Amino acid sequence: MADPVAQTLQERSIDTIRFLAVDAVEKARSGHPGLPMGAAAMAYALWTRHLVHDPADPAWPDRDRFVLSAGHGSMLLYALLHLTGYDICLDDLRAFRQLDSVTPGHPELDLARGIETTTGPLGQGLATAVGMAIAEAHVGALFNRLGHTVVDHRTFVLASDGDLMEGVASEAASLAGHLGLGKLIVLYDDNRISIEGSTGLAFTEDREERFRAYEWHVQHVADGNDVEAVSGAVSAAVAETGRPSLIGIRTHIGFGSPQRQDTAKAHGEPLGPDETRAAKENLGWPPEPAFLVPDDVREHLRAAPARGAAAHDDWNARLAAWRQAHPDLAAEWDRVWSGALPDGWDADVPVWEAGDGPATRAAAGQALNAIAARVPEFIGGSADLAPSNNTRITDGGDFSRDDRGGRNLHFGVREHAMAAACNGMALHGGVRPYAGTFFVFTDYMRPALRLGALMRAPVTYVLTHDSIGLGEDGPTHQPVEHLAMMRATPHWTVVRPADANEAAVAWKMALRHHGGPIGLVLTRQKLPVIDRRRCAPAAGLEYGGYVLADWSWEPAFGSPGGTPGEPGVVPDVSELPQIVLLATGSEVQHALGAYERLVADGVRARVVNLGCWEAFAAQDASYRDAVLPPQVTARLSVEAGTTFGWDRWVGLHGESIGLDRFGASAPAAELFERFGFSIEEVYRRAAALLARSAS
Repeated sequence: MADPVAQTLQERSIDTIRFLAVDAVEKARSGHPGLPMGAAAMAYALWTRHLVHDPADPAWPDRDRFVLSAGHGSMLLYALLHLTGYDICLDDLRAFRQLDSVTPGHPELDLARGIETTTGPLGQGLATAVGMAIAEAHVGALFNRLGHTVVDHRTFVLASDGDLMEGVASEAASLAGHLGLGKLIVLYDDNRISIEGSTGLAFTEDREERFRAYEWHVQHVADGNDVEAVSGAVSAAVAETGRPSLIGIRTHIGFGSPQRQDTAKAHGEPLGPDETRAAKENLGWPPEPAFLVPDDVREHLRAAPARGAAAHDDWNARLAAWRQAHPDLAAEWDRVWSGALPDGWDADVPVWEAGDGPATRAAAGQALNAIAARVPEFIGGSADLAPSNNTRITDGGDFSRDDRGGRNLHFGVREHAMAAACNGMALHGGVRPYAGTFFVFTDYMRPALRLGALMRAPVTYVLTHDSIGLGEDGPTHQPVEHLAMMRATPHWTVVRPADANEAAVAWKMALRHHGGPIGLVLTRQKLPVIDRRRCAPAAGLEYGGYVLADWSWEPAFGSPGGTPGEPGVVPDVSELPQIVLLATGSEVQHALGAYERLVADGVRARVVNLGCWEAFAAQDASYRDAVLPPQVTARLSVEAGTTFGWDRWVGLHGESIGLDRFGASAPAAELFERFGFSIEEVYRRAAALLARSAS
């Protein structure tokens, strides 16, 4: 048993971190005590000697970022935040994992309390941190000037064996090494235990050599409880500016527990009362009371951020001098960090005339470049598909080791890491990130897309080749269920424009959107540009759903007196439509063609473009009911994807034309015809629905 009298203040501080975690897990009867017990010393070394942060201003732009990628060890982070003066009190630790507490089972983004990102699914934190490091480098290139440095901070990660097993971490580490992100430092908690037992069951490669192959600076610390060794390794990593750093630190999960140390039992369950007492006695810690924080320990750890506060004061002075030297740049800094858009940011977005038109991916690419010319913080790229996604910023340069100001990111074929990194860029601030790939590959991105939604990270996704319109590449590349999947995800917004002008509107929606990820779902194939003389303006898409065409605007298309209402204004008619055709994206053209035939037959028909369900659902009920009158039960939806979810809009008596099967390999026109996406089929189904409704 350790002698409590002989313990130094440093040792007692580390044990305070350990046993706050143990006690919180014990009280909750749920959680992961093993990682905090084993990693407490390395965390102490980082937080007291190296991490530059200021609890008095957790959102200070030039602070270091700390990411607990091993999010199951959340009590380690909560203990550190409490002890160093953030807005987490002992009662919050006692409420660990309880309803409405600020200390959930895995960390959730809460910048006011010092939590930089949501983590938990392993590998995500490390990949998100890569995005933070990219953003730091890019924002520095935008705003630093000779003699005036206002962006110069690091991103620290604590990662576990499980993090390094995950594919997303490998993708992200490879990218980080290629880019030479020298201000990214990963502390690898090498405890060699996973839930099933020894990591040797499934994880036997040399991890440190793997990271050397990724072009990382790699060090090894043989004893994770050796604070001096850990601190020295961190100092060496800070000094290495040309490569990201991995510090492999050998630790012991559940350190101090006589029965649980170095066993899988320490990973994800409480020690239990007897083993908790035994662990405390083994390390010379008083068994009672729980949640003990000695006064001198509290004073010591509350003083630790003083270095960060001094750095913050120094930064404020440097910022003031920079503002005086570069007032125009300072005004731009204020705008960018506030999230505001510059005046006239959308002034150059093109407009297309009715007739033959481009694919919406091509139109979106033109809109992107028009916006990028006026929004300098706009940065993004593609997972090796920029020529297909139309995501390249012309003359924007490539972000690289040699050009941190480049605006085009080459993520390589790394969809998952791309999405996670974009989350990190958005969380870092100072940039407006976007990412592009084929819509079907959101399957590879799903965990990062979900976490982005959970955090409401404002990332724009350019998702092209949106349906069977992909054509000959076949069903492996034809998204069918993906619209339903994304629409089912809380805080996600999906926009599927019907023509080139709506693609431009979709980008405007994306730039104004701050409530979470937004996906622009775009066609490979060319689409006709809708004749807006006979239909409502494209800006109606901003309402999510709008009356695109209505029988009351007839009898002659485009004739005097037949001009449709402004966006968001529905026709004022004395009679309701007999049938409403609802469509999105490329299928709107089929709905419009069928509508013309129905009106020619004397049917009171209406076409509703429902290109963004989330925006439409957010409108007030009176608007939604005016667009989709509840009394009109004859409703037919048309969309080249699964019909799942459309019952929300077509109701009990409506029908859907969709694709509740996988596609096929053939030219796009043949596929649309085969699967019923044609004017003739929509007209036939609408007429049949009307007949049934009348009977």
